[in-house]
Amino acid sequence: MNRKLRMGMIGGGNDAFIGAIHRHAAFIDGKIELVCGALSINKDIAIESGRSLFLPAERTYTTFEEMLERESTLPADQRMDFVTIVTPNFAHFAPAMMALDKGFHVVIEKPITLNLDQAQQLDKKVKETGLILCLTHTYTGYPMVKEAKEMIKNGALGKVRKVLVEYHQGWLSKLTEREGNAQAAWRTDPTKSGKSGVMGDIGTHAFNLSEYITGLQVSELCATLNTLVDGRALDDDGAVLLRFNNGATGVLMASQVAAGEENNLKIRIYGEKGGLEWQQQEPNSLVVKWLDKPAETYRAGSGYVSAIAKQNQRTPGGHPEGYLEAFGNLYRNFTATLAARIDGTTVNTDIVEFPSVTEGIRGMAFIDNVVGSHLSADKWVKYTIG
Repeated sequence: MNRKLRMGMIGGGNDAFIGAIHRHAAFIDGKIELVCGALSINKDIAIESGRSLFLPAERTYTTFEEMLERESTLPADQRMDFVTIVTPNFAHFAPAMMALDKGFHVVIEKPITLNLDQAQQLDKKVKETGLILCLTHTYTGYPMVKEAKEMIKNGALGKVRKVLVEYHQGWLSKLTEREGNAQAAWRTDPTKSGKSGVMGDIGTHAFNLSEYITGLQVSELCATLNTLVDGRALDDDGAVLLRFNNGATGVLMASQVAAGEENNLKIRIYGEKGGLEWQQQEPNSLVVKWLDKPAETYRAGSGYVSAIAKQNQRTPGGHPEGYLEAFGNLYRNFTATLAARIDGTTVNTDIVEFPSVTEGIRGMAFIDNVVGSHLSADKWVKYTIG
């Protein structure tokens, strides 16, 4: 393309956390520009946020409906190409559906919607319109996560037998939602976050990573959920036993009351010939442990990694890449895909890929199945979608 892609944003104003992350990530490669926004449900914050981002006053909107309606009437060489939705969970569905109806491609925060029914409706709309939807499961963007996926895909570990994945945070160890923390307030409110707290917020990341790297799908699970902080409306801790569709077993643990932890996401996968280990707090290293030879440490930025890892690394070895770069890789791959669509060309989907509505549905079904198992007398439940 001979121009930047034009992005609009819903949510993500000056009072929000994730909107700035999305903008940093989108701008890393210099191929996207922000042209409009409905940045807050608070009119004053929306206007001030647009001003601080140097948006034209006439393209700083106070509702997403106004934005999508007006943008759709602009000439093709002016209107936005896609919209990024960074609102809380309960406010994903309506703008995403309207954006698709108006002909706009969509980038959306995870989990994809408030519940499974909405996710399935969104899937139907994506298929009807033929438009592109990118779901920002950030951790799939790390080069060494891509390398792990490629190693397993190519049979380096043999048949996968065991998956251990955990995501521990400590930021909700107190009743933070009653201390003026807006992030905690909506994430622990079932009307805004959904039927599960910890599993909806970070458990879905762990679940997604287990399926993404292994290429397998969970077929059964057995879950327990805990609310360890008195007065909290949703679970803040839990564990899930997993069975995968190749016979492998696994354990998923997630907690937001692991005092002292920051964002400790870690996955270990074991096959017939060896295992591998990756953790987000040391993201440039992938440790591979062999059954019959010394362990190896693969490093991002190295010439020996696979094509898909190289597609998603940005600096020479030894220069740390982290969360923003991984997030940026989702936008890089989405941008390449959308630009090819506009130009009438194609991309190599073996190395240019990103989570979509399919992963969104599986994530919402994971939440449903976990809650269902927790409440069930039988505990073990078949993983079902709808």
